[in-house]
Amino acid sequence: MTLLRPLICALALAALPAWAAPVAYSLQPDKSTVGFETDFGQDHISGQMPITRAELTIDFKAVNQSTIAVTLDASGAKANFPFAAEAMKAASVLDTAAYPNITFQSTSVRKTENGARVEGNLTLRGVTQKVVLMAVISRQKGTDASDLRHLSIRLTGALKRSAFGANGWNDMVADEVRLDILARIAQVN
Repeated sequence: MTLLRPLICALALAALPAWAAPVAYSLQPDKSTVGFETDFGQDHISGQMPITRAELTIDFKAVNQSTIAVTLDASGAKANFPFAAEAMKAASVLDTAAYPNITFQSTSVRKTENGARVEGNLTLRGVTQKVVLMAVISRQKGTDASDLRHLSIRLTGALKRSAFGANGWNDMVADEVRLDILARIAQVN
């Protein structure tokens, strides 16, 4: 299990001269997941979507200068109930035939006591809404305390699917969708 250390630890390491400027990172897609969960009556529907693109720049000295841009493949969504993934891709929910991708672009990153607050624009079904995600960043397991070349970012938050017009099966499936994203990233040389 990956040992997560809060962003504050990474910020403490920022005093190292090599990390004084913004650093570009690329996604390790085979080690990254976008997890989601919503209520389905007494049960939960959970699943994952593949990340197809992620561009991240992290400034350890000035966290507010950090940026995140991510594209998800909504058409590749999988769920714990076999029918749920296909229902989710239907025109009344994600409408992946017309909108196969979901995008996120950060507009603000602010340091918090235990990590960072990431605000940004999420575009789903062609509708763009503001969302807030809480982030914790850590070194990947087995790396040295001063090595920031390989990091893990855990982002959590929630959204209302109705805000994006994804209203299908609203009599059975809850409006709130909880997100749990684990992105493993590597410094771009």
